[in-house]
Amino acid sequence: MPWKGEKDPYKIWLSEIILQQTRVDQGLEYYNRYVKKYPAIKKLAGAHETEVFKLWEGLGYYTRCRNLIATAKFIANTLDGKFPDSYDAILKLKGIGPYTAAAIASFAYNLPYAVVDGNVMRVLARYFGINTASDNTEGKKYFTSLAGKLLDKKEPALYNQAIMDFGATVCKPQLPLCSQCVLKNECTAYIANEIEKYPVKENKLVKKERWLYYIVAGNKEGYFIRNRSQKDIWQNLHEFILIEKENLVEPGKILAGAAFKKIAGENFEILGISKIYKQQLTHQTIQGFFIHIKTTKKKMEGYELIAKPRIRQLAFPRFITTWFDDEKSFI
Repeated sequence: MPWKGEKDPYKIWLSEIILQQTRVDQGLEYYNRYVKKYPAIKKLAGAHETEVFKLWEGLGYYTRCRNLIATAKFIANTLDGKFPDSYDAILKLKGIGPYTAAAIASFAYNLPYAVVDGNVMRVLARYFGINTASDNTEGKKYFTSLAGKLLDKKEPALYNQAIMDFGATVCKPQLPLCSQCVLKNECTAYIANEIEKYPVKENKLVKKERWLYYIVAGNKEGYFIRNRSQKDIWQNLHEFILIEKENLVEPGKILAGAAFKKIAGENFEILGISKIYKQQLTHQTIQGFFIHIKTTKKKMEGYELIAKPRIRQLAFPRFITTWFDDEKSFI
């Protein structure tokens, strides 16, 4: 990975923010995009926010992008572009927690802070047979303390990278390479044949189900679009006119409903009704479809009539860009 061995705190920070809740193979493409377009933090700080969000489009967890922008501006404007060089100062930056602060402090400045991510906790939990849950506050403190005691203080960056890579490539969540592992004869979980037991988790993820029905309404001047400004999924991204329901509603019932009639007006033409789309988020399952209509309306409360060429410059959630990909004639 291009960030391995990297000493520039800006690039390390960028890679760590991108890789939060994101697979490495997916994050790599975005990392390369950002480094190419914004090679220095002042370049990122000076960019238009719409442009930064557009570059992030499809990566999800958009709070990360908002924090990225806020931190870049703070460093550029308040710290004259100089990234903080102490753990405590790094930890104070928006969107940075103990893990990311330790990663930047360790990899950029070789400071003795243990980087404790999911890979590290899994290695430690299996090796020592730790029954403390890793997904609560007490457990995270326990693992962080243990990792700190084990850290090679003379070579913290090298040690941190090694144990993280070990967890990612050998002591994997599924199908770990135990037969090839150099630590198997000392590994508590391997000896007890309890590899799948660790790390112990306390909280089961409860997923909410939401049904979103988008009315793609427009005319020759453009389409009605709004920015999702509320504190919810996809904040700061754009969307078409939305009707949200608690469950599946057939297209015919949507078309006959009062909400749709208010949107479409008296004179409209149905151009198409999509299949059902689905997107799985960490805590939510999003489903719904798109109704594409031509309307004579010139105004829509809460929405702006935006011309097609400008639509291409806006950032949308993956749920909508997937529809774009299927409706290539639209955008």
